[in-house]
Amino acid sequence: MIKRTDRKVNRLKRHKRVRVHVSGTAARPRLAVYRSLNHLYAQVIDDAGGRTLASASTVALKAKGNGMNEAASVGKAIADKAKAAGVSQVVFDRGGFLYHGRIKALADAAREAGLEF
Repeated sequence: MIKRTDRKVNRLKRHKRVRVHVSGTAARPRLAVYRSLNHLYAQVIDDAGGRTLASASTVALKAKGNGMNEAASVGKAIADKAKAAGVSQVVFDRGGFLYHGRIKALADAAREAGLEF
């Protein structure tokens, strides 16, 4: 019998492994990214204080589609909102997703807009 692997379970295992080492503080919050089938979400989170400092998504931007251009626009938007909240350095949390494609496009756009990580 062939054992079938579940992609969502594997992603959650990777995410738990990474979250042991990655946490956000007030000085350097965590930039958490989530990719669904239809949308892309990003949040700047202070884990020590337990609050979200800034958030952006393709839903909030009313972006059509879920491609590379939309990911770049979310990256720029989250960087602008984070800088408005007084955050310039973050820790990147890819959420168990591969650092490729839309996740990489979001990260590159956030770096170009002025976030350091």
